Amino acid sequence: MQVNEEDRITHGKQVASSNSIVWGLALLVVVLTGGGWYYLTRDETPQQSEEQAAVSLPDTAPEQPLQTEAPVPEPEPQPVVTPQTQPAVATPTTPPPEPLPALAESDKFVHDKVVKMSDGMDINPLLNENDMVRQFVVFVDNLAQGELARKTSPMKAPTQKFTVSDITNKTYLDPDSYHRYDVYADFVSGLNDEQLLATYKQMLPLLDKAFTELGYPNITFNQRLQQAIKVLLATPIIEEPIELYSISVNYKFVDPKLEALPDAQKLLIRMGPENTRKLKKVLRRLQPLLPQ
Repeated sequence: MQVNEEDRITHGKQVASSNSIVWGLALLVVVLTGGGWYYLTRDETPQQSEEQAAVSLPDTAPEQPLQTEAPVPEPEPQPVVTPQTQPAVATPTTPPPEPLPALAESDKFVHDKVVKMSDGMDINPLLNENDMVRQFVVFVDNLAQGELARKTSPMKAPTQKFTVSDITNKTYLDPDSYHRYDVYADFVSGLNDEQLLATYKQMLPLLDKAFTELGYPNITFNQRLQQAIKVLLATPIIEEPIELYSISVNYKFVDPKLEALPDAQKLLIRMGPENTRKLKKVLRRLQPLLPQ
């Protein structure tokens, strides 16, 4: 397996032309939605009682009215206490979900979601904006199999050139080349987990529909995504210089163990150890949160 079509030979500190590098990691690590909370009350009616003084009457009526010991005044009417009505407590409601567009018309919707998640980072120049959902699904499907579908990359390749260094008649991957990928790794590691997962869940019906078009009968897109994450997490982190050798106009890893790795893992190795750590950290954090 060649290191990459972008790895082309020139002289001295050699520079090569860049080809399609896959940056679906930004959306790959693409989930949590929120919920709501609720509460309630009661009342009573007070009771009253009256008591009247008894008056004894003689057996025969006297000529003058008898005096009672003391006249008992009529009880004054008591005001009726009306229970205070508690103000109605508004029950919080979850806003209705944003309607999804049709799959064939979803590019603007997906683009706007990605830009919103970037939190001010100018991500527009990196995005491939044609048929974004289908391209992403095909990319993830290939990643899960260790392959790179460069033509369906959701994000554009870096503009900086791939370079190698010649040292004592040996060729090494130039560590300066790692920095071509800093902007992608920084974008992914800077994403808000909850916003990312919520966006992923919201777009899942579109992703499922695009995945169904691929014709897999016994697997869901979520399961395919989990497989892809496992492939990426299995990538070794290489700290020492990486020796290369040339075949025609391309480069391959001298170490047979590295050369035997899936293309998806070779991509992370070309990103360098620091960028690989950043991406793997995000993937490990999000993997258990994704829908199963």
